[in-house]
Amino acid sequence: MSDETGTPDTPAGSSGDTAHGGGPRPEPLRFFGTTWVNHDGGYPARRAGVAVGSLVAAAASCLVLRFAYEGIRIADTGSFVTVLIIAMFAICSALAFRNTWEGFGSRHDPQRQASLRGLLAIGFVGSLLAYFFRSLTEAPGEKLHREEYEKAREEYERRSSRRTGNPSKKKRRK
Repeated sequence: MSDETGTPDTPAGSSGDTAHGGGPRPEPLRFFGTTWVNHDGGYPARRAGVAVGSLVAAAASCLVLRFAYEGIRIADTGSFVTVLIIAMFAICSALAFRNTWEGFGSRHDPQRQASLRGLLAIGFVGSLLAYFFRSLTEAPGEKLHREEYEKAREEYERRSSRRTGNPSKKKRRK
């Protein structure tokens, strides 16, 4: 994993060490490992756990934001500041939701992700909700990883089927 962006250094389906499997290996997903490939190893239970966990985390986050709102109201900072803070959290949450949702279908640009880190941190509720909604249908990021893994498997099969024998032992025509 890249320390800067939190994205994997190699895409799903990368061959890495082919001695153990004879081909590309699937990239593990957070909370799921490689159970997303065959939907085994407690995959349905993990999906349910991720859905419930992300929804509970989003609800707890909203409760914390409610306490922050009460603190601002008690501080009597004025309606302008209150509206500004509410708008900031709403907009950042919407942007974080959209960014997270798009990340399930395509790889993000690491530099763009680094520049959005603060905005995504403020809109963490949106990211949690995106995780919840995606886990209702599949493991978050499964579709992207499956496409990359299938493509890598096809390329590997195409490359390995063309090779037959050791090319250095081939008979030369005279």
